[in-house]
Amino acid sequence: MKIEFKKNINSCILILLCIFSFKASAQEQVFGKPGTFMVGCNYWASHAGTHMWSNWRTEVIEADFKQLAANGIKVLRVFPLWPDFQPINKIYTSGGDVKYISFKDESLPLTEVGQNGVSEQQLQHFEVLTNLAKKYKLKLVVGLITGWMSGQLYVPPALEGKNILTDPESLMWQQKFVTTFVKRFKDKTSIVAWDFGNECNVIENVKNPFQAYVWSSVISGAIKSIDHSRPIVSGMHGLTADEKGPWLIKDQAALTDILTTHPYSLWTPYASQDPINSLRTIIHAAAETSMYSDVAGKPCLVEETGVMGPMVGGETEKVAFARTALFSNWANDGLGTFWWCAYDQTKLPYAPYNYASVEMELGLIKEDRTLKPVLGEFKKFSKFIDQLPFQILPSRKKEAVCILSNNQDNWAVAYSSYILAKQAGFDFSFQKAGQELKDAPLYLLPSIKGIDAVYNDYWTKLLLKVSKGATLYISLDDAYLPSFTEPLGIEIATNSKRAGLINFISKLPSGENLNFSASAERRYQIKNKTATLLAAEADGNPSFLQANYGKGKIYLLTFPLELNLAKKPGAFDVGQPKYSGIYQTIANSLINERILTQQHQSVLTTEHSISDSEKIVILINYNPLDADTKIQLKTGWKIESSLYGDLPNENDARLKGNDALVLHLKK
Repeated sequence: MKIEFKKNINSCILILLCIFSFKASAQEQVFGKPGTFMVGCNYWASHAGTHMWSNWRTEVIEADFKQLAANGIKVLRVFPLWPDFQPINKIYTSGGDVKYISFKDESLPLTEVGQNGVSEQQLQHFEVLTNLAKKYKLKLVVGLITGWMSGQLYVPPALEGKNILTDPESLMWQQKFVTTFVKRFKDKTSIVAWDFGNECNVIENVKNPFQAYVWSSVISGAIKSIDHSRPIVSGMHGLTADEKGPWLIKDQAALTDILTTHPYSLWTPYASQDPINSLRTIIHAAAETSMYSDVAGKPCLVEETGVMGPMVGGETEKVAFARTALFSNWANDGLGTFWWCAYDQTKLPYAPYNYASVEMELGLIKEDRTLKPVLGEFKKFSKFIDQLPFQILPSRKKEAVCILSNNQDNWAVAYSSYILAKQAGFDFSFQKAGQELKDAPLYLLPSIKGIDAVYNDYWTKLLLKVSKGATLYISLDDAYLPSFTEPLGIEIATNSKRAGLINFISKLPSGENLNFSASAERRYQIKNKTATLLAAEADGNPSFLQANYGKGKIYLLTFPLELNLAKKPGAFDVGQPKYSGIYQTIANSLINERILTQQHQSVLTTEHSISDSEKIVILINYNPLDADTKIQLKTGWKIESSLYGDLPNENDARLKGNDALVLHLKK
């Protein structure tokens, strides 16, 4: 019986139904329990890396699988290297005319597999791999078009020099390969998902989103023409929420079932400013994955992550990063976490390992089969997941909507907003300006920029939500909105380029003073008519205001807090100004509705509802130092047990550095 997607279903079931549109019996085989968080890694054979297919050794693959399975790895992402599996060449005659397509200098075999340019020998190798995976109870996500890997392009000789993602002949051969491969292995129970391929958006710089969409549509259609029983995974790195890039979140969402992030701090803007064992770096994966999933309306998997070698962090710090990231991705609705990669590749004398220095020391295990400490964290977390008293962790509570607008750096703004909200004590869903507005008690329009940050009809809808009782927060980055001043109860006397920094001076609801200087492109000289002044510059010019509008409220911050913090190293660390106090101000009533609250800047919480009288609250310390924090429970609630970590001593909780506390609460 097929699982049918439904709208507005219980959040506890949503992950299960969204991820797996295939048969319930098959789904239950995926990880042992329906919807369980995936603990896995990306895999190349320990002896050969990308040469594993041309240097096939069954005994090595089996030893690898046995070792990985014994250490808590449940899922492997594997890669049939494209030119090994479709080794087509062209035979040329006079004038450069193509005589025929060949395997080396021989005509293609007259079998269906051969005529599609696919190697029967490599298909047999892959069948051995699937059987070994089944033997060791490992599940496989298969990256189909593996034409890019670790800094090298891999293309069948017949297609070299072509625009791989746009040339019609190239598209034809890719379609032939995918249909042949999927047809051959669609009945293999160890395979749980088809992946487009490894970061295929890196293979070629396509010119526009239409080309990207067409390529994705060809591969998606080829898979679905053979197999409807498994989800299609995007496999992409670096999608965008705006309309500027060719590879868009919304387009991948239209053509796949699961989106993917590959959150490495080294390659992602704004993510590599702080140490690998600190808040900004660790929460990168959860923030990016949440942005993709929310904007797309599809689940999202952290399909690759890791620390790019010893120049980025030491072994102890990698362990801390991995432990905290596993809990963070799990608590924040990710589908799983796959490390890059299974084995080190320091001794391989060929490309890309002989030139790509950051690709060689990324494994969980060394070439001599010595386990690295980081693998121990995967094993412990895998055991923790297996022993939980519930099958899936319900989606976290999200009180607000964060709207990513036109013209801004969506990722920079999303990243900072995500952290600020969590430090303040609440969570939100992302939306892109123009998408149908979700109902929420709080809307955020952070760091808006340009003359059309949001369109007039969208702005009108937002104001209508506010008039009916919602709260709206806006921060400005040289932006212009229609009908703006009247709802705010202000008049902008002048709008000029700012010569220096803006000074923010305010008192938070907690009674703390929040004073700092920040960049701002424009100076808005404001005449306050009916708004409440919350902060001002040194000369008294308003910088933070609150206005009543109908039954709701509007908060205005006159500088781009979120964009500024994205560029500021250490901005979210303990000891820095408590910037999240601004978010705490706008969401104070919602935060007070949480079952459990606490104030430590490095300890972030998520709340998950088992029922009206039963909750799971996860506290994660994103700092390497131990954190002591006071917790407050809503009246009538008590801590039933700790599923992970030490029980608090009354209201005093201590979290070890880079560790978590998972509490079971009852009323």
